[in-house]
Amino acid sequence: MYLRSWLFVPGDNDRKLAKADGSGADAVVLDLEDSVAAANRATARQKIRAFLDARPPAQRKYQLWVRVNPLDDTALTDLAAIVGGAPDGIMLPKIDGPEDVLRLSHYLDALEARDNVAHGHVKIAPVATETPAAPLRLGEFSSARLERLVGLNWGAEDLSAAIGASTNVDESGRWTLTYRWVRSAVLLAAKSACVQAIETVYVDYRDLDGLRKSCRAAAQEGFTGRVAIHPDQVAPINESFAPSPDDVALARKIVTAFADERGVGTVGIDGKMFDIPHLKRARNLLDLHEKYQQRTSS
Repeated sequence: MYLRSWLFVPGDNDRKLAKADGSGADAVVLDLEDSVAAANRATARQKIRAFLDARPPAQRKYQLWVRVNPLDDTALTDLAAIVGGAPDGIMLPKIDGPEDVLRLSHYLDALEARDNVAHGHVKIAPVATETPAAPLRLGEFSSARLERLVGLNWGAEDLSAAIGASTNVDESGRWTLTYRWVRSAVLLAAKSACVQAIETVYVDYRDLDGLRKSCRAAAQEGFTGRVAIHPDQVAPINESFAPSPDDVALARKIVTAFADERGVGTVGIDGKMFDIPHLKRARNLLDLHEKYQQRTSS
């Protein structure tokens, strides 16, 4: 199921945890990494496990994910504390390549068995660009055969710190070349692996008009969801990544026209010609629309 909005919530913040149920996000990502001080991780694990236990999978109206710490930090300790609460997925930061996702998968195999969680229940969506090596290996996801993998997310802040960059945007506020290349590589890697391409955070949470514009552009390029850092960002993200009524109506016309005229390579609709690539895009859009309708009605 495609998830449009992924709202990060610090795992040690009771006030923000209390607002998660009413956020409207398709997925709430309970954070154990960057938004939690190292001294508070043990407390955050307890709070996240209690939050999960109070919302068993069959009763959830939205997905509950957890961002753990990197594998070479405290990820295994994080996982041991929270997998028994059956999170819908794990967001893994600072990977170097698919082998890190495979290693996480092996941890989940063991922990699901230990905690009587259905095998394969917990999915994975790594932040796939936060080390210098990671962007160079994105293409490997297309042949990695990672059964738990459902999405690839990207981030610019940790990558810029890792490579010693003083900024990741130019004077106009646009991503500089390195980050535009990384973003495109994530999009292509996700599509080649048949998983979600998740757009990175829009840092100015007060600029909702700018967020909508950025989300629409990302959706037009092929991204299907976006990270949010503030509840106010959720509604614009959900709206922007769901196909518009006009787009859905046109897609249905295209699919119907080709069905009515079997064997043709082009059809005319309202004075415009549409060919096979348009048909493929129309089918993809209607599939996406159906997935989002399922998410809204569930």
